[in-house]
Amino acid sequence: MSKTILIAGFQHETNTFAPSRAGFDNFLHGEGHPPLTRGEPILAFRDVNLPIGGFIQAAEAMGYTLRPVIWAGASPSAHVTRDAYERITSEIIEAAKVGGFDAIYLDLHGAMVAEHVDDGEGELLHRLRTVLGPDLPIVTSLDSHANVTRRMLDNASGLVAYRTYPHVDMAETGARCARLLERLLSGPKPLTKVDRRLPFLIPINGMCTMLEPAKGMYARLASLENERVFSLSFAPGFPAADFPECGAVIWGYGEDSGAILDAVETLYEKMLRDEALWQVPFLEPDEAVQEAMRLATGASRPVVIADTQDNPGAGADANTMGMLRALLRNDAKGAALGLIFDPAAAAAAHEAGVGATVRLKLGGQSGVPGDSPFEGAFEVLALSDGRCHYDGPMMHGIDVEMGASACLGIGGPDGIKIAVASRKAQMWERNLYRMVGIQPEAMRILVNKSSVHFRADFQPIAEAVLVAKSPGPMIADPADLPWKRLTPGVRLKPMGEAFVAK
Repeated sequence: MSKTILIAGFQHETNTFAPSRAGFDNFLHGEGHPPLTRGEPILAFRDVNLPIGGFIQAAEAMGYTLRPVIWAGASPSAHVTRDAYERITSEIIEAAKVGGFDAIYLDLHGAMVAEHVDDGEGELLHRLRTVLGPDLPIVTSLDSHANVTRRMLDNASGLVAYRTYPHVDMAETGARCARLLERLLSGPKPLTKVDRRLPFLIPINGMCTMLEPAKGMYARLASLENERVFSLSFAPGFPAADFPECGAVIWGYGEDSGAILDAVETLYEKMLRDEALWQVPFLEPDEAVQEAMRLATGASRPVVIADTQDNPGAGADANTMGMLRALLRNDAKGAALGLIFDPAAAAAAHEAGVGATVRLKLGGQSGVPGDSPFEGAFEVLALSDGRCHYDGPMMHGIDVEMGASACLGIGGPDGIKIAVASRKAQMWERNLYRMVGIQPEAMRILVNKSSVHFRADFQPIAEAVLVAKSPGPMIADPADLPWKRLTPGVRLKPMGEAFVAK
């Protein structure tokens, strides 16, 4: 008889230092993710590069019956509101109370902080355990930026994290969850769990698996899996959530307690030996633009600059103006900047029409010292309804609605093109430029509001990739954040000073 699996998803990456919170409407619209979805339509995600998509494909192939409840995701930001958290989690809990299923799969992020709960995922898993008891299998996929907590490890039967950043293996991670669940449902004996927490925070720019040392760390992890070590995961964490369990964790499951302990300890010791390699160099805005202009001279491909501290994929609002000012100060030509989140500017462009000149106070709403609105005259070069289909390697197959959007020009015909939208999304693929008529391959310089995810679609066309540290809400170096609640003794960056509670 076919086993029935209850499936649901609730994704949010919370930057407790960020300026804007995530309410229910943010999840309703998705903000660069699929909009909130309930019931049978969730099964249509089977062809989408999301963890739940990979799980659905694998579980259906295994002959399981799936009972979908809800899937909700929103752009990273400050805390999830109490209202949004309780409304979404209550739908999952109420479905669990109905019973009639053999296991649960959850598509979670792992770094959610709500207004009233430090550990959003751990709290959800605990509530499910209270309803279901200790034995029913619950398997959860996690982002590699998960801040994995003791409550998550103790209440889930299995946790499985992504192994790529950019996250091109989301669906693959869901499929690995399905295989772990199959082992839990049919295995001859329970699996042993081992975990180790690392003593230092890692900057998100250092976590890119297209580069060392992350590339080598995940290759070593994969090499250690075998019939005795069934599943290994490493989450470098999300170093912008001010609570005691923020940070990197290594964990795994296996039938042989000695073998799984040895594997986790091998990875832990490797991280300690390589700690210095996880440090990240950053450029100031003018340095980045000047170097991009130098590299672009005679190049046939664009130079890409990551505006990492205004990355909405890490809690910023994608509206700081530091990089625009740097482009103009240095008289950069053939440059494009995106995606700027400014609904008022997009509305003004739509009201004026293509070809019009509009005077705007663009962006600059972050409240960060050194950032302010940019006032100037912009030409409306193109307009869009904001509907965008992702076909890049990361969010492949997803349709999003960015609301009224526009391409604004400043600095003359060969000046700067600015992609503006009414909803937030990091610039993780080229179609977000094409949505407003910008052909990214034809530009000399691209300034992306992103930290690492953009590399999946942009690195293949890039002459070079630079990382700029312009003023913004997502502080790139965790040692620069005003921590208050970390566990004392944790180093604030690789080889950095230890946190001391004040």
